[in-house]
Amino acid sequence: MKQVSNLLDKERALISRLASVTIIVILSGFITYFYQSHSVWQQLTYILHTIIGIALSILLVQYVVTHFKRTLGVRRPLVLISGILAITLFGLLVATGLHITFAGQHESLRWVNEYHIISAYFAVLFILIHLIVHLYIETSQRKKAKSNKFPSLTKSTLKIALISSAASLLIVAISSFIYGTLETEYFDEAKIQPYQLPFGNHPFRPSQTETITGGFMDVRRVGGSDRCGDCHNSITDEWRSSIHAQAASDISYQTNINLLAKTKGIAATRYCEGCHAPVALLSGELTEGGKLDTHGHMHEGVSCMGCHGIDKVVHLNGVASYRFVPASNYLFSDKQTWLARKIHNFIIQIQPRQHRRDMARPVSSDSTLCATCHTAFIDKDLNNWGWIKLQDEYGAWLKSPYSGQTQQSFSQSSIVRCHDCHMPLVKSKDPSRDKNGLVRSHRTLGANTVIPWLNNDYEQLSKTIEFLQSDKVRINIEEPNRTQAIRSKKFIDPSISTDKNAPAYFYLGEEVNIKVVVTNSQVGHNFPGGTIDINEVWINFKAVDAQNNVIYESGEINSGNDVDPNAYFYRSLPIDRNGKHIWRHDLFNMTGNSYKNIIPSGKSDVVDYKFIIPSWAKSPLSVSAVLRYRKFNNKYAKWALQDDRINPPIVDMARHAITLPVRIKKEIE
Repeated sequence: MKQVSNLLDKERALISRLASVTIIVILSGFITYFYQSHSVWQQLTYILHTIIGIALSILLVQYVVTHFKRTLGVRRPLVLISGILAITLFGLLVATGLHITFAGQHESLRWVNEYHIISAYFAVLFILIHLIVHLYIETSQRKKAKSNKFPSLTKSTLKIALISSAASLLIVAISSFIYGTLETEYFDEAKIQPYQLPFGNHPFRPSQTETITGGFMDVRRVGGSDRCGDCHNSITDEWRSSIHAQAASDISYQTNINLLAKTKGIAATRYCEGCHAPVALLSGELTEGGKLDTHGHMHEGVSCMGCHGIDKVVHLNGVASYRFVPASNYLFSDKQTWLARKIHNFIIQIQPRQHRRDMARPVSSDSTLCATCHTAFIDKDLNNWGWIKLQDEYGAWLKSPYSGQTQQSFSQSSIVRCHDCHMPLVKSKDPSRDKNGLVRSHRTLGANTVIPWLNNDYEQLSKTIEFLQSDKVRINIEEPNRTQAIRSKKFIDPSISTDKNAPAYFYLGEEVNIKVVVTNSQVGHNFPGGTIDINEVWINFKAVDAQNNVIYESGEINSGNDVDPNAYFYRSLPIDRNGKHIWRHDLFNMTGNSYKNIIPSGKSDVVDYKFIIPSWAKSPLSVSAVLRYRKFNNKYAKWALQDDRINPPIVDMARHAITLPVRIKKEIE
């Protein structure tokens, strides 16, 4: 009896505390679930719910052990069963809660949070059932109405629990008020004052960018991508290697943007910076007195929020034609101290609901998002001439078989978005991974081989080369044939011949005409795309005899690293108002193109090569065609990269070769 009495005293002490924390946990949990806001008080309630939940898990273990020992000999099956179910559900509630606390909510494990909520409902339900059954049995078996039906409960237990709950809610309210009095550290004004408006009464013109407020944004609302790496470290590492991250800091862009600033003034750089450096544009740095600082606001290039902060496409003409909306503030978003950052990240981890909404806006999965920057034009504001269409990857994609907007039939029957090629799903351990453990790659692979090559980022470079060589463009040499070919002096009935094609061979001294077909088979837009005025894509066609003596070649590279000027190129040649070639990518001088050669998606281009087989050629001939690509032509590379000895890598995207017999033509023939 003495042992039971001691256990009862211990249980009473435990249940007094357990009742308090249980009520607080239930109240805070139900409040945040049924009233889903993103207010300061609710975020503080998340923290309260988590801390008290940990306390509940500790007290619950102690209470269950004590209660089980005290009631071990009591034979009440219904009470026992309801109690076991209640404690099992409470155990599931605690386990899922601890997982959320220490691991956070992961996209692939959303069921953990769902189980946490469901187990909370049923745990409360079975606790009530347990108490009701116990009360019913006690009432029916005991004749004395005044007997204590719940011996472990005292008169002060409920009172203490209610006072504790009220005190907790009061603490949250007071903390919310105190936090509200703290001065925000965000400065949503132009960084440089006075801020000039030479392109009209709009803060960002000639960029087409808008913001939700119509004004500037603090640098930390647009930048701070390293902070994203606290939780999304693998994605952030991929982003750092991407061309997006280096869109403003790479030396070639810096050479061009400084040329624009020198020629037209720093305000004119807003035209480029809306896409290349949104941090610089939106913070109001791009005015007289501002700097094109690659170690500061231009270091990030297209930051995480540079894409994820877009909530609307303003129009489809490009030049940064998006509307920027900053992410909703979690606690201490604007603070930089270690503790503030930890608290901020912790709240996002335990309740990422608003974070999901901010980072996965509907437009982020639509190809129109890419149109805001990968479509461009230039007008009189910069070229002093008129409106000219520049690159338009989105428009080309719309016309392609991949968009689902045309009547073309192609190898792809479903819609393939920009993301599906340039941001494919990859295996990851990131918290945002889906149920299959996949996330979108943030390397945004494209055709820029120079930046990773300059940075010695061999992983990014190798993946870019692999991307370029993944059968997206094909090259084929058409097999030539002769309509009057002679194989043998003997007559063979044509009806018994299995070979219906005449054999391909050529005579010494004969002119050869070879057709090469280049097919844009799997690029979702025109090939080549992007900055086709400074990139080089060409065909290296070559014919050699059996002793490897060159008979004919087009597209070779000379000792000065220049491509044969007579080679067949896929490129554009922009010109200024005087018809002079603009070779430095100074598009603010552009008024049109003197030459433009591209292949639309799903289309082919046929190129003819003619040469005479010399008398010294040894049979057979080997004829090859290679589609070659170099980011930056040699002249531009030397200027933009400021190095006369620069030799950017060349990628052979596709190749094909055939063998042709050579004969001596007899006089009788």
